Amino acid sequence: MTDFAADHLPIIIMRWIWIDRFVEFQRGKSAKAVKNLSLAEDYFDEHFPGYPVMPATLILEGLAQTGGILVGDANDFREKVVLAKIPWARCHREVLAGSQLIYEADLLHLRPEGAAVQARARVDEDLIMDAEIFFAHLDQARSQELFGDHNFVFSGELKDMLGLAKTLANRTEAKSSN
Repeated sequence: MTDFAADHLPIIIMRWIWIDRFVEFQRGKSAKAVKNLSLAEDYFDEHFPGYPVMPATLILEGLAQTGGILVGDANDFREKVVLAKIPWARCHREVLAGSQLIYEADLLHLRPEGAAVQARARVDEDLIMDAEIFFAHLDQARSQELFGDHNFVFSGELKDMLGLAKTLANRTEAKSSN
């Protein structure tokens, strides 16, 4: 007898990445990433015609991706990290196409069952959104049963982006110590 979920659930791959690049990364502590909002991005066609506003839910997703990568990296990406809940989030103002969003995430706690981050989105020094985000680590045995070895949360593209940020950070540290 086979497991229906293992045989029929599709492998889920993140369709959109709401981070362009990491600009700072301190393993197990904090991360800072940027997203340049181009008028060419398809969501601006509908939200709103003639007044291109970045949807707040997508800003929140960018914060979750920044925090989730921080959490995943703290465990060397051994765990599948999923968004568990957002106890609170506040949107302070809208953001228009042409802006550069800066996502910041600080690790509040990391435990075997999951983690929490405090996250903020800014444009320049203006606070756009802040939130507390909880992540869960999927049970290894059940996760293996459902998804196999494939880590659908941390795709190669996200890991590559993080790798570039770490390389840059190491070069900056090497230059400053000389």
